[in-house]
Amino acid sequence: MAQRPIYLDCNATTPVDQRVLAAMLPYFTEHFGNAASSSHLYGWEAEAAVQQARETLATAIGAQPEALVFTSGATEANNLAIKGVAEAYISKGRHIITVATEHSAILDPCRYLQALGFDVTMLPVQADGLVALTQLEQALRSDTILVSVMAANNEIGVLQPLAAMGAMCRANQVLFHTDAAQAIGKISLDVEAMQIDLMSLTAHKAYGPKGIGALYVRRRHPRVQLAPQLHGGGHERGLRSGTLPTPQLVGFAKAIELAIAERPSETERITQLRERLWQQISTLDGVQLNGHVTQRLAGNLNISVAGVDGQALLLGLQPVVAVSSGSACSSTKTAPSHVLKALGLTDALAYASIRFGIGRFNTIEDIDRVADCMIATIRSLRRVAAV
Repeated sequence: MAQRPIYLDCNATTPVDQRVLAAMLPYFTEHFGNAASSSHLYGWEAEAAVQQARETLATAIGAQPEALVFTSGATEANNLAIKGVAEAYISKGRHIITVATEHSAILDPCRYLQALGFDVTMLPVQADGLVALTQLEQALRSDTILVSVMAANNEIGVLQPLAAMGAMCRANQVLFHTDAAQAIGKISLDVEAMQIDLMSLTAHKAYGPKGIGALYVRRRHPRVQLAPQLHGGGHERGLRSGTLPTPQLVGFAKAIELAIAERPSETERITQLRERLWQQISTLDGVQLNGHVTQRLAGNLNISVAGVDGQALLLGLQPVVAVSSGSACSSTKTAPSHVLKALGLTDALAYASIRFGIGRFNTIEDIDRVADCMIATIRSLRRVAAV
């Protein structure tokens, strides 16, 4: 049997940790009750598991347990945050601020609201992917109701200065939302210290199951109002109706609990692997790093390679390593990455980009093998192009 490619696409998704799976399994079979069934043991068991998961996840971000609204993932959480605020605060204003490098789960709801008459300001980023705080400050208006800036970029791994942004929004009485799908379990998050009003989370980027996420909604002053986007049953205090998937919630909490417990050592280890990969690849001419050099997720390495065809590069790497050229959530791969274009890259360099997502189960041997393959493939493609 052929050897499976080395998986280096952890920004797209991660495998479920065996410890997470073990925690989940009893809730598929033995403890299978509906957490909303309040008249018997099976429902009580599920409700207790959901409450424990809620407390674990809330602790991870410095929140109150009742401030979490469970969703099907970060995409739904983002839609609930953006559309929910827009509907609830329409009497105050119709202006929303976001960033050009956001995930489509932010940009598409904003475009939807634009079609309904809302005014959306799309902040540019600097060449390193960071938003200039002065530009955010200048964009704020009396009718601004929401600022949405992702914590960690899904393509280039850049970490935005959330605390400074949160303070600016609070001083101007504007709600602050962050998509923390890529950040949860990987960096320190504290909704109080960062003055965050809404935060979107997901499990599957942190070795948890797919199909489960959450939205933190501030309940302390200033208390955030949201218009629900799903109706029927009144679950999650009326903000998100639907039967809660107890096994996924148990897995979500276990995944984040493990990630936080192991974060210091894992961050150091994965950073070393990333630097090892970059040091080897960067020996070639015409290879550039995309995004801030240090203010980025430990496991993210996004590079562009001059003088090669991007699709040919991906095909050449496929037998050895599973990587991507951008977001796994993009419905079209025909256009260059909007994130890389926002950094000022040419179409050619944006097309010829590779995103490496290094994770928990990668080794030094993996990294060295991938580096050798990458270097050999680039040299081969350049020789062909020169003929």
